[in-house]
Amino acid sequence: TIREAKVNNLCGIDVQIPIGLVTCVTGVSGSGKSTLVRKLLYEQVRERLSSRREHQRDPVQWRGCRAIDGWKAINRTLQVDQTPIGKTPRSCPATYVGIWDEVRALYATTTEARLRGYTPSRFSFNVEGGRCGECGGQGIKKIEMNFLPDVTISCEVCSGDRFNQETLSVRVHDQSVADVLAMDAQGAAEFFITHPRIGPTLNLLVEVGLGYLRLGQPSPTLSGGEAQRIKIVAELARHAPAYVPGTDRLGTLYVLDEPTIGLHMADVERLTRVLHRLADQGHTVVVIEHNLDMIAEADHIIDLGPD
Repeated sequence: TIREAKVNNLCGIDVQIPIGLVTCVTGVSGSGKSTLVRKLLYEQVRERLSSRREHQRDPVQWRGCRAIDGWKAINRTLQVDQTPIGKTPRSCPATYVGIWDEVRALYATTTEARLRGYTPSRFSFNVEGGRCGECGGQGIKKIEMNFLPDVTISCEVCSGDRFNQETLSVRVHDQSVADVLAMDAQGAAEFFITHPRIGPTLNLLVEVGLGYLRLGQPSPTLSGGEAQRIKIVAELARHAPAYVPGTDRLGTLYVLDEPTIGLHMADVERLTRVLHRLADQGHTVVVIEHNLDMIAEADHIIDLGPD
């Protein structure tokens, strides 16, 4: 409960947000949605949780409101926005959702890898040894042009595969690590269907409508909506403990600011299902939204008027 929120266009209102449900905050532009959710709720609860983990005294003064009650039912906060998930071509969906470590470990267990003494680090494009020495595991090279934008081309040594030939000779079901990075999430989910630590996460990518994404697609080339859904998948894949009333297991507060921007109606439906899955695990989801399809599927609606 946020008590007497009075900052910017908020006029001393009391707001109750239920734990463990999907709440949509709606209203016309300028009614105070972002102020309420991001400035008052998210930032201040995050600060309180940080001070609690560091065993500091809680800050004495709340900003912009008289008090926020019930925040101790939250274990952590996460703002899922459309910022990129990585800034370099070495960052990709496979690394962000956490399956690449499992893929490297799988390839290190093959007979060929054991005979050669390869460890999982051999199949990393972030360290020397197994990656292509020419492009540094990026698969591309950047050419600086005078008075023109920089041009990127595939590495002429590895042809974009990121690894050297010795590493690529290690195969699982006749597929190298470069072949895995070239797979889309749908095909990779079928390829790793029997692997308990890789298959379920890939299925999550398919469920949120990202089955077409290549596992090795450079993160800077992803759209904001794709990056946002990948972040949610990464959260679901971590299997964070759910909030259980009456116990010391606490949930997470997820804050999203208009996540449906640029999404097709079918993708909005998939995103809604994913958010409800988070709520089913006991977490609290607060969404600033104008999309009527998502608003209609919310468990709770807070509408801020122009006054």
